[in-house]
Amino acid sequence: MAKILVTKYENQADATVCEVAYESQADLCWYETPYEQQAQGDAKWLFVDYEGQASFKIFKVKYEGQADIKAFQVKYPEQARWRNAAHKFVGKMG
Repeated sequence: MAKILVTKYENQADATVCEVAYESQADLCWYETPYEQQAQGDAKWLFVDYEGQASFKIFKVKYEGQADIKAFQVKYPEQARWRNAAHKFVGKMG
């Protein structure tokens, strides 16, 4: 399950993430789910408030060059997937 905590400081995060404007620019297309049971794999995210609940911690950055992961939020869960299957974080978020 991808339970995501957005950290306040970069050194607390497992990865830095930049939200990109277009799907074609992304390494990962992600979908935000409201239910824990639906947060499966790396691409379906449930945001949590506490570190103990998180399976993966991210720090949001402004520029693509600063990011470990370039991410694009999709509207439907069927669209959520890694666009770059060889990315070093594949299988590590959930």
